[in-house]
Amino acid sequence: MKQVQTSVIIIGGGATGAGTLRDCALRHIPAVLVEQDDIASGTTGRNHGLLHSGARYAVKDTASAKECISENIIIKRIARHCVEDTGGLFVTLPEDDQDHHAKLVEGCRRAGITCRELERDEAFAMEPNLNPSITKALLVPDATIDPFRLTASNILSAVELGARVFTHTQVTALILDNDQAVGVRCVGPNAEIFEIHGTVVINASGVYGQHVCSLAGISLPMFPSKGAMVISDYRVNSMVVNRCRPNADGDIVVPGDTVSLIGTTSRKIPYEAISDLYVEDDEIEVLLADGEKLIPNVSHTRILRAYCGVRPLVAASREMDGREISRGIVLVDHKRRDGLEGFITIAGGKLTTFRLMAQMATDLACQKLGVDRPCRTHGTVLPGSEEPLPKKKMAREFSGIPQSVVGSTLYRHGQRVRRILSAKKRNYGVVCECEMVTAGEVEYALSTLSVTDLLDLRRRTRLGMGPCQGALCAYRAAGIMAGQNPAESGEVARMLREFMEERYKGQRPVLWGDSLREMEFSYWIYEGLFGLSHVK
Repeated sequence: MKQVQTSVIIIGGGATGAGTLRDCALRHIPAVLVEQDDIASGTTGRNHGLLHSGARYAVKDTASAKECISENIIIKRIARHCVEDTGGLFVTLPEDDQDHHAKLVEGCRRAGITCRELERDEAFAMEPNLNPSITKALLVPDATIDPFRLTASNILSAVELGARVFTHTQVTALILDNDQAVGVRCVGPNAEIFEIHGTVVINASGVYGQHVCSLAGISLPMFPSKGAMVISDYRVNSMVVNRCRPNADGDIVVPGDTVSLIGTTSRKIPYEAISDLYVEDDEIEVLLADGEKLIPNVSHTRILRAYCGVRPLVAASREMDGREISRGIVLVDHKRRDGLEGFITIAGGKLTTFRLMAQMATDLACQKLGVDRPCRTHGTVLPGSEEPLPKKKMAREFSGIPQSVVGSTLYRHGQRVRRILSAKKRNYGVVCECEMVTAGEVEYALSTLSVTDLLDLRRRTRLGMGPCQGALCAYRAAGIMAGQNPAESGEVARMLREFMEERYKGQRPVLWGDSLREMEFSYWIYEGLFGLSHVK
């Protein structure tokens, strides 16, 4: 059996796992990450993309609010190419508790969150599409963040420093030696069975943490709370808009790239259902109705898709509501808790606190390894977030390439744009018009960003995430993949069908009117030209 030797083994390829891998690499600790699917394919890639200021927790959870604002400042500095600093508004509607505004202002003051009360005219100047009946508004330093870009950048940084990553690889067992975890047994994408041996195993698998602990005979009850969201076909707001009331369904509208997102619901689900999620009709109705109360333009949009994720919460009681559980970080040293040395679980938290969670897990791993090196992730920028080139130099360097193409590639990859675009016309030919993804960007992702199929490619480039939902770009990207390896063209056809079926999952709950007509059009393309229903 093949064996891989390392010091730290990280289970889970979400933002926390990727951040932990990078933290280890920056401290010169050999590390390997194992992910059962693609990176950011779980909860990390199924949230609303909000870089919290902490204001949403300021009234009831000061500790979480403080963590959020501290990490908000750090992430805006080290991951600038993953962040859009939109700012955020908390607005009060006539039917809301008018006193909650003052409670929020006081909570922000306690947590150290900069906020400013706005006159109504100021709020409308900043966000013209607000509901004209709002009574109060508060400005906070919310922002938006691309979770796929963030996770991929952490992975890229770690790999360039010598770390290793195994995606589409299932951990089937923890290898124990008496009372110590010494490795994991895995099944790779081609059914290859192999082992990874190390001194410390870090369980960063989010809601799957309960299952990973069970492999060692340890109980760690998770509280699966499903959150559903819907996406509009264009961007209806320029700032994050929150409803100023205790957290409830449909109380936030987040702008992201070319679309806006309305979220979120919170529903208990059985742990057995975490891999079989779907959005229910009444969730969509609630989100659209409450989203329209914040931004009336929502009623004039076409809803592209609906999706949901599971919050990785650790609850003291199964009876608690998902919104009552603290979003605080849970770090478990299983030596102290369960008598199993070399095994750590990091859970809870939010996307905004991923770096802090990674630091906490890596600090504990260092204690076990006897390594005395400080964390550097708070001060070391991610690949792509280096100091930007002067505009004149950028214009000279990419003269002859359409500026819209340069701008969109720069937006997604930061200063790595220089490794992607070239003056060759084929390189900057557009593959996805909705998101302005070029052939060069697709080829860069295939060669550099651990892409194995079209679904992975979507997470690295946003290909297929725009209004057409892949109808006019998926087959072009598949053609590029087939061109790189003609012997695998049959496999590429299978990937193409899988990609379109995955897009359909999110579109199906919201198919009516123009969306339904467009889905028929997509079906005709892929059945008529490629006969995809006959691809096994």
